[in-house]
Amino acid sequence: MAVMWSSVASRDGFRESASGMAETNAPAKSYGTLAVIGAGAWGTSLALTAARAGRAVRLWAREPEVVEQIARERQNLTFLPGLPLPSAIAATGALAQAAAGAEALLIACPAQHLRATLKAVAACAARNAPLVVCAKGIEKATGKTVTEVLGEAAPGFEPAVLSGPSFAIDAAKGLPTAVTIAARLDVAERLQASLGHAAFRPYASDDLIGVALGGAAKNVYAIACGIVEGMGLGESARAALLARSFAELTRLGTALGARSETLAGLSGLGDLVLTATSPQSRNFRFGRDVGRGRPIAELRQPGRPLAEGADTAPALILRGRAEGIELPVAETVAAVLDGTLALDASIARLMSRPLRPE
Repeated sequence: MAVMWSSVASRDGFRESASGMAETNAPAKSYGTLAVIGAGAWGTSLALTAARAGRAVRLWAREPEVVEQIARERQNLTFLPGLPLPSAIAATGALAQAAAGAEALLIACPAQHLRATLKAVAACAARNAPLVVCAKGIEKATGKTVTEVLGEAAPGFEPAVLSGPSFAIDAAKGLPTAVTIAARLDVAERLQASLGHAAFRPYASDDLIGVALGGAAKNVYAIACGIVEGMGLGESARAALLARSFAELTRLGTALGARSETLAGLSGLGDLVLTATSPQSRNFRFGRDVGRGRPIAELRQPGRPLAEGADTAPALILRGRAEGIELPVAETVAAVLDGTLALDASIARLMSRPLRPE
């Protein structure tokens, strides 16, 4: 089946055209040189995406061995093996070298390390360069979204966020992928022009709150759906949980000022469906292992695949309480993970809630 990437310009960015015909305005000017801060699987995949779009890319890696692998083997053997990296990608272990002269910077570090990373980047990046947060999560200590952390850690910089239903390996292999980039709209359109190519479709938006929240919350709900799978409760239960999870996301998003069309789009519902239904998702696999009875302490040991939703769950609840929003699914996940609620009691808690209109 052919993939049709058609769009029309709108107040909210670019949406799929109902007619299927492409209607475009004059293309925005792209950023020529991009820096990607973080050379994990997602950061490396974004560097590949930018290089395929014709950009020069500086990829910063915390790990000296990754810098050496890319220089010597033209591969990131540690985090994304088997995919050659073109010469347009230059790896470095010096943050100032990566940031210097970059016209836009993509920040691809784990959400719980975002504040420290942004402070370090802000000290050496050009003030007029957009900082594009590509992490998905909520800061555990504060309950703040990644864009709120960006505003505090790097004041004065142009804020942006990239999120959507995207596995790093799919984008790296050049499989069709669509995401949302939120920023001031003229900046979002320039970022869109800088990263878009035949297999990577960025949609522009100016709803930073909605895009950031959708990318964070879906990891928590993916763990919940994984638990249902691991406990063998059936597809009907998982579908119901997925729908109620989206209802929670919508309630909180509305309270924070996110637009309903953003929450129902790629970075909200789209990312939730992908992450909460695919064994390729780290958060879904984590939840499935929990549902099968594997010790949570074992699953969270250093060196295990990172499941951001485990840290995001208590932070999401913190934010929900601050806004007066009930999040029963997220609260149940957090209680199971911190050991205050037995696994078998978790479903009973959700099923015994008072009956009410949908």
